[in-house]
Amino acid sequence: MGTQETKERILDAAERLFAEQGFAGTSMRAITTAAGANLAAVNYHFGSKESLIDAVFTRRIRPINEERLEWLDRLEAEGDPSVEQIVEAFLAPPLRVSQDPVEGQSLLHVAQMIGHATSRPDSRIKEMLVHQFDTIIERFTRALSRQLPEVNHAQLLWRFLFMVGSMAHTMAISKDIKGYTRGLCDPNDVDGLIDAMVPFVAAGFRAPVPVGDSK
Repeated sequence: MGTQETKERILDAAERLFAEQGFAGTSMRAITTAAGANLAAVNYHFGSKESLIDAVFTRRIRPINEERLEWLDRLEAEGDPSVEQIVEAFLAPPLRVSQDPVEGQSLLHVAQMIGHATSRPDSRIKEMLVHQFDTIIERFTRALSRQLPEVNHAQLLWRFLFMVGSMAHTMAISKDIKGYTRGLCDPNDVDGLIDAMVPFVAAGFRAPVPVGDSK
């Protein structure tokens, strides 16, 4: 087995086990057993459990965030993007990945890992997540702020979080959406999903700021 193949098998096993059992509940021995590797290989490629967790996050999150930033760069190079265009640049990359039979399952694993991270007191793992998304949040909120000068920064961040929540919930229940809607909504129609979500989220960003909240 080649070195790179071993590394990928370790990442695949760790991703699945971290998603299913959480970080504290997953031992390095369980990962090596599932990957068909030994502890020396894990130490060689990653050095520590924390570094392995970070590598699992990075492998799935970085390509999506890179696509988001490239999309936003193109929009800004072409002129003054609308709220809808900015929102689409943020939402479309993960929504498209989520409907891929293989990559979508991996993205669901990462979403489950994020859930474990945010519900546990381990600040080191939370810091990993902040590092994964800090540039994205800064770039997209700055772009939105230029289009929405009347929305203060705190409200903009709340609305950004609501956008993330809408996206994450839709991805999490995608297998059940047809049943919930009696077949009227098809999550496999990714273009239709994006076309429905973008104006909904954009309207939320444009909503009036609550009275008395002008900070």
